[in-house]
Formats: sequence, structure tokens, C-alpha cells
Amino acid sequence: MSFSSPARARGSENGKVSALSIRAELELNFWDCTVDQASLALVNRPKYTFRQATKMGIDIARHHVKKGARTAPKSEDPYLLLLVKVILHRLFLSKNNRAPLSLSRIAKETANTPDRDSKIIVQVGAVTDDIRLTEVPKLTIAALRFTRGAKERILAAGGETLTLDQLALRAPSGSNTVLLRGVKTAREAYKHFGMGPHKNKKPYTASKGRKFERARGRRKSRGFKV
Repeated sequence: MSFSSPARARGSENGKVSALSIRAELELNFWDCTVDQASLALVNRPKYTFRQATKMGIDIARHHVKKGARTAPKSEDPYLLLLVKVILHRLFLSKNNRAPLSLSRIAKETANTPDRDSKIIVQVGAVTDDIRLTEVPKLTIAALRFTRGAKERILAAGGETLTLDQLALRAPSGSNTVLLRGVKTAREAYKHFGMGPHKNKKPYTASKGRKFERARGRRKSRGFKV
């Protein structure tokens, strides 16, 4: 595409081209090209849809609210990352939400389960021993971790301990399994949460001695007389 301007024509008649004429010609070339590109883009632009309009703007009510649920485990343990495909949601949880489960609690919760010996009990967390349980029934348990005492007692009773990847090979669809989990609020710290007047919560005290914070009861050490 060629362009000619009056300034160039007058300059060429005199046998010389001025800087002003060159600048005028460049400006004309620039504006002609940009107008052509803009018109071309205007013709070929995509149609504006209502769905695009809904994405614009800011949600005033929930502007800074983020989803609290995890979409991936926090731990970088490669063993845990491989198991994510098996029991997805519970592996995402934090350690506080993956409470341990004792053998006595497992025996109690599965006591009325029909055909318990043929089922696999699944605990996404640790399985611990409980010396208060005198007899351990024959159980097949799959868990992230077993304490030494719990594993020895399960195997001595004729049971079986599985890892979660072994569970995936044996029961890939999750059929014939019983999914359990420990009590999340069993930690001692939960006794202090929500502390306040008339809340019946456990206070934080330095010690349980006479010289420390004590309740005002009807007893001799509190100055009570009959």
C-alpha cells in the first residue's frame, strides 16, 4: 500500500524533502493502518453473552470469603499423596480431624455388624491399643498407621492389618468395608474451648495445689464451718 501527501508533493517539486513532510506522511500511514485494524477487529469480535456479563463485578456479600475445604493434602508425604485417590476426602483433612481410634472403640462400634469377620474395617488415621480391652476379636483393619501394641494384638487374635494401598487392591470399589473414625473432640484441649462464666469448661490453671485457683466449695480449706 502506497501513500502520498501534499507535503511530499510540494517538497519533491523543489527537489528536497523536509522533515515536516516526512512526519506528516508517517502520521497518515499510522492512522490509516490503525483504523483498518480496528475496523477489522470490530467486525470479527465475538458476540457478547449474558454468561460473560455475570462474571464481571465483585460479589459484595462474599468478597473476601474463601472456601475452607481442602482440595489437596497439606502434607508432602509421597505415601499419602499416592493414597489420595483411594479415600479422597479424609486424606485431605488435618491431623486434628483424623483422630486416632482404639481397639476397644472398634470392637464396640462393630459388635452388631453382621458378618464382621469377612468385612474390612477402614480407619483413615491411627489405630491404638487399649489395655482395658481384655479380648481382641478377630478383625481385618486397614489404617494409615498402627501402634506396635495394637498391631501385635490384632495379629495374635488371628486378624489382619492392611495399609490403604493394599485396601485399594483388595476392595477397589469400597464394597464389604466398614468406615470408622475417632472422636474429634476427645483431645484434652477441647475441655478448655468456650471458657466463660457458667459454661462448665475447664479453666487454665498453673497447678491444682492449695495456693492456686480453686473453686469456692463447702469445705474446710475454703473457710467453711458447719
